Amino acid sequence: MVLVLCAYVVIGVLPRIFFKGGSFNSGWWLTGAPFFCVPPFLIAADLAHWHSWVGMHNMVVTLDSIAAVLTGASIALLFYTLGTHRVPLALWHQEDDAPVSIVTYGAYSRIRHPFYSSFLLAFLGSFALFPHLGTLLPMLYAIGRLTATAMREEKRLSASEFGSEYREYISKTGRFLPI
Repeated sequence: MVLVLCAYVVIGVLPRIFFKGGSFNSGWWLTGAPFFCVPPFLIAADLAHWHSWVGMHNMVVTLDSIAAVLTGASIALLFYTLGTHRVPLALWHQEDDAPVSIVTYGAYSRIRHPFYSSFLLAFLGSFALFPHLGTLLPMLYAIGRLTATAMREEKRLSASEFGSEYREYISKTGRFLPI
């Protein structure tokens, strides 16, 4: 549980320590909503001794291990992605953000959106830790919102001065998973 909550803390401080400028507009809040829902839900479920969908003790231990691996991968990918960048990125959903370069090395060499991949791994870890509608629905919502955000970013990059380079990059990398 501590590792999962730490992942959300690290994700939560990104807008303040890494991303540049921008405003917390409605698109940002809609995308960020599940990040604000899952940690309090997990804490409440633990404190209230709610039951997940899994009741067998040996299965819970296995899911805890899976949650630790997924969450550890989330944190590692997040820091690897941070280390890849030489300059901060724009905060999500900023309509006036124009690309100044294409990053295709480091964490981006196999995944086009490694930050989003790390976020999704955190949600998968949360669901593995506590399989319940309270973790499943926010995870599904996050998948939809992050996919829509990634698609919008990809469209904008494809239409930019880096369009041909970016379209070639798209053909060699996966959106959230390495190909």
